[in-house]
Amino acid sequence: MADLEGNINAKDFGIGKPQETPGFHVKGAGQLDFGMRHRLGRIFREDGKTVMLAFDHGYFQGPTSGLERVDLNIVPLTKHADAIMATRGIIRSLIPAGAGTPLVVRASGGPSILKELSNEQLAMSMDDAARIDASAVAVQVFVGGEFETQSIKNMTTLVDEGFRAGIPVLGVTAVGKELTRDARYLGLATRMVAELGAQMVKTYYCESGFEEVTAACPVPVIVAGGKKLPVLDALTMAHNSINEGAAGVDMGRNIFQRGNPSAMIQAVNAVVHDGLGAADGHTMYRDLSGGLED
Repeated sequence: MADLEGNINAKDFGIGKPQETPGFHVKGAGQLDFGMRHRLGRIFREDGKTVMLAFDHGYFQGPTSGLERVDLNIVPLTKHADAIMATRGIIRSLIPAGAGTPLVVRASGGPSILKELSNEQLAMSMDDAARIDASAVAVQVFVGGEFETQSIKNMTTLVDEGFRAGIPVLGVTAVGKELTRDARYLGLATRMVAELGAQMVKTYYCESGFEEVTAACPVPVIVAGGKKLPVLDALTMAHNSINEGAAGVDMGRNIFQRGNPSAMIQAVNAVVHDGLGAADGHTMYRDLSGGLED
């Protein structure tokens, strides 16, 4: 066991010196095999960034607001996303096979919101991910949770299967009510997920020290949108995340619960890929939505 008493807080994160990725535009992926890089290249544009649209909430929440009818509310938005994050059931039943938007498929699950959420198990095989032509699979990791070791085992099992199939794994760091979303915790969670083999990490943004979280993680960090925020606040979070080293955002409720979801995802794209400021992104949303503020 490591001597925790002698563990000194990290301080030299090399801020301002981007990690080099020879031969490929996705952070940390230059030495992966062709199939893995080919799939990552679908998710991340040439600028190394991505805007993912998440609507996998129903796997534990049921038909939450904005997801009552995925065919009506979500499918029209997928053309604006670099990738979509959904369950295999929704993909097979509702997403047009000819749409072409890269798929990040939810691969863990089990308990509903009525139970202890950290007790997830693997909910699909990598063979089925290959059949569905997934560009990646997503697995929840509960660092600090009651079932931490089980969730880590879920992820490493998929990582091993992913190397055999050439399919990347997105480790999603879950934060329970008892855990603090600060740079110390997020740095621990994202580094663990990357060190244990995930090719991407999804986590939350924090106001202080987030650039240290992204600098210390050797693979792309994608920021979760979380609960619905005011438009300007959501765009500010996206802007700050990118400026502080994130490789993209994965937004759900901050897009599909808007008065005009199409306008919002286009504004997010402009912030992430075009360097638009949050205030200008807010103006873009209002212009595209006919003056809406929600």
